[in-house]
Amino acid sequence: MTQQPVTAALTGGVELLERAIGYTRGSLLLITPDALTRPTPCHRWDLTTLLAHMEDSLDALCEAADAGRVELDDGRRRLCADNESLLDVCARLRARAIRLLNWSATVLGDDTISVADQSLTARIVTATGALEIAVHGWDVAQACGTDRPMPTEFAEQMLSLAPLLVTEADRPARFAAPLNMPESATPHDHLLAFLGRRPDAGTGIPRT
Repeated sequence: MTQQPVTAALTGGVELLERAIGYTRGSLLLITPDALTRPTPCHRWDLTTLLAHMEDSLDALCEAADAGRVELDDGRRRLCADNESLLDVCARLRARAIRLLNWSATVLGDDTISVADQSLTARIVTATGALEIAVHGWDVAQACGTDRPMPTEFAEQMLSLAPLLVTEADRPARFAAPLNMPESATPHDHLLAFLGRRPDAGTGIPRT
């Protein structure tokens, strides 16, 4: 992997985030009430838990945007309230994603965000948001029984950034161990495998 694709992908972080949001919005449209208890590619998580995690992740990224810092995840995960409609949950997720996109479009790439005891550039935070949103968009579609590969060019850009954004310190808490894929596999499949997901396991099947 050369430095040039990585640098280019980081520089285009706002566009990556926009594409990630657009892709994942398409997956959210697939959700039905019956799908909320279905398993997801995230080990031991059903779709309700995944949506709750997505909201927490977006909250953390929006906190970084608003306050210039974010604390590490405290493990809290919201569950959809009994009196809350699925449309409300998805609308809230979309609103947070758009809020994050609006922030990333107004800051300088070298501005710093404090994450626990580390300082990260706004470019890294934006790219991390794009990766998180996109991969969970795929997870949602899988739980809904639909295979929605990411667009090839987008997956290539995300794949070039993934080793920078996901390290061994993130495994197995955030992502499972990487899986082997044949060289002939698509960029989408290579990206999922790097993040510990089996793109060939079929829809709605929990991964280990």
